[in-house]
Amino acid sequence: MPRAVARRPLYLHNTLSGKVELFESINGTVRMYNCGPTPYDEQHIGNLFPPVVANVLHRTLESAGYPVNQVTNITDFGHLTSDADEGDDKMTQGLKREGMVLTMENMRALAEKYAAIFFADIEELGVDTKKITFPRASDYITEQIALIKTLKEKSYAYKTTDGVYFDTSKFAGYGKLGGINVSALKEGARVGINTEKRNPADFALWKLNDASDEALGWESPWGKGFPGWHIECTAMIFTLLGRQIDIHTGGIEHIPVHHNNEIAQAEAITGKQFVRYWLHNDHITIEGKKISKSLGNTVYLHNITDRGLNARALRYWFLTGHYRTPMNFTWDALEGANTALKRLQRAFLEMPKGGAADKKFLDEFYGFILQDLDTPKALARVWDLLKDDSVSPADKHASLIEADKILGLGIADERARTKLAVIEEVDLPEDVQTLLDERTLARIARNYSRADELRIQIEALGYDLTDTAQGQQVTKK
Repeated sequence: MPRAVARRPLYLHNTLSGKVELFESINGTVRMYNCGPTPYDEQHIGNLFPPVVANVLHRTLESAGYPVNQVTNITDFGHLTSDADEGDDKMTQGLKREGMVLTMENMRALAEKYAAIFFADIEELGVDTKKITFPRASDYITEQIALIKTLKEKSYAYKTTDGVYFDTSKFAGYGKLGGINVSALKEGARVGINTEKRNPADFALWKLNDASDEALGWESPWGKGFPGWHIECTAMIFTLLGRQIDIHTGGIEHIPVHHNNEIAQAEAITGKQFVRYWLHNDHITIEGKKISKSLGNTVYLHNITDRGLNARALRYWFLTGHYRTPMNFTWDALEGANTALKRLQRAFLEMPKGGAADKKFLDEFYGFILQDLDTPKALARVWDLLKDDSVSPADKHASLIEADKILGLGIADERARTKLAVIEEVDLPEDVQTLLDERTLARIARNYSRADELRIQIEALGYDLTDTAQGQQVTKK
């Protein structure tokens, strides 16, 4: 990549200021923390969006010449329902769902089972997990207890009959992230109505066990129980990244409570700014509705690949919207993304090698990316490149290689060459052709469930199927 491009300034929207700011690292190496999953179950596509956003940011930082130390936590325990302090936690719900005895060993085993699925999913989406540290919260209990002790010594925490709480009235800047009106905050869903709390926004640092939970939790100076959800992130950040970090990412749902609580804990201890840049992605809905198991509208990555769609098509679709803009998932939109990705890959594979990346293209492409990760405009610029007759095919080939270092779409994957070679119908085996003909009739009759079944049968025979304006196209796997 040309040195001039790599040295361009990067601008990021900082939730703390509410403005797009010039990024400057504290010491040259970017220390970045991402709120990760609670692996009590498979992660739906809404949960897979933040890792892709963080990955685009990681790739962008590297392209700008920064080494990156990235940490994404795995919450593998706790009595947590959301940002609150009451009710069965998600890990306990997972154990009950799978008929497992409620023990700490089983909680860890359940977490590892679904964390492995999460890692596999994000790898399929173009995230290099080897470049990320994934600490488990249960491995940092000693560090969490130590932080709570410090907060008590500094008079920021107080004991109640059910645990230890942070006194938000003692922290003058509480609620500064996102300009939260503290007086309007609902009492945390984790805590519920607790008459011992000094302030409605006070949150748990340590929760004592119920009598029915004697086998769970860890011993502490305040009794056996669990750390609060927020303290785990602070402990892992302090231990793995330091007491001041460059970037913290997460979903917008974390702004009012979780991330303000992280700031309060950390800055009460150090007296210094905790995070310089806070980046938050907006939500994804499905067919206009919030993703919810109760609504039966959850979509997982395997649902996408089971339909014969490329996993990277989901990443492509993610990139068609800005990370700070809400997005609405539909199967039609994903089919369109899959078709576009195949067109892009096919165009790349048909181009000759040996060219040089076009400077004008790279300047404009990075101009969009370095302006708060504007992936929609960057993608549009890629398509403009393909139509630009002033750029030779070989130079387009080299340019796309550079662009995909940020986009992560697998455009330059040479393994796609055979897969994307479209087979003429006359070359198809008879059984595949029969299924293809039947699928054509099913689609004409708008029997899409039958069409999906036939797609799966065709794929089981070693072929991929794409619906295009010219009809069905079959490719070898």
